[in-house]
Amino acid sequence: MSIWGKILGGAAGLALAGPLGALIGAIAGHAVDRYRSAQSEEGEGDPTKSIAFTIGVIVLSAKMAKADGVVTRDEIDAFKQMFRVPSHETANVAKVFNQARRDSAGFEPYAKQLAGMFRDNPVVLEELLNCLAYIAHADGKLHPDERQYLQEVSSIFGLDSSAFERATATTLDPDAADPYQLLGVTRESTNDEIKSAYRTLVRENHPDRLMAQGVPEEFIEVANAKLAGINAAYETAQKERGFS
Repeated sequence: MSIWGKILGGAAGLALAGPLGALIGAIAGHAVDRYRSAQSEEGEGDPTKSIAFTIGVIVLSAKMAKADGVVTRDEIDAFKQMFRVPSHETANVAKVFNQARRDSAGFEPYAKQLAGMFRDNPVVLEELLNCLAYIAHADGKLHPDERQYLQEVSSIFGLDSSAFERATATTLDPDAADPYQLLGVTRESTNDEIKSAYRTLVRENHPDRLMAQGVPEEFIEVANAKLAGINAAYETAQKERGFS
């Protein structure tokens, strides 16, 4: 069963508590038995983290839309295309999005719940921020209110400035970003330090590792785009310093 089927079929009510579970539980229905049967047949484990990640992207995207006051067609198309929302699930995903927009609570309770769930896997939180940045950049620009919103979410997630830049700069124009900041090093770092930082980032951002930590397969294309930005940053550093 796809991540969308798990969420919209009632699985979220089984897996989540807190503000995320309350929001999705209000509209997901009660198809718990159907979900349990599908989970048993597929031999899946605890779906909590992948469900939380996906709901987090939807809910925080909706809250971000409120930040700049408009949802563009480009943002909607980016969500549907890059996150593999099947046509028959589009209306249901829209229900979650619209419920989050109408919700009177701010984004902070949701961001804090996600930060707590993934506190041992900050790379997953960085990937969630990366997804939000991808949507924000879908129209080719980053509205100042959107950037401020992303910075506040990043702060709640406990991410450092390098993680924030990887999640935002590589989404729009990796060539314009500071390659050293993207790699989490400085221009004073040694070649060996740069190589070590790069190897760590590649290992942490490998699709298989991300999926094992809770990033659903449906979101891996965005993760691969960020990894490409990391590779581009490393290649730039190599050319500048002349090492291989």
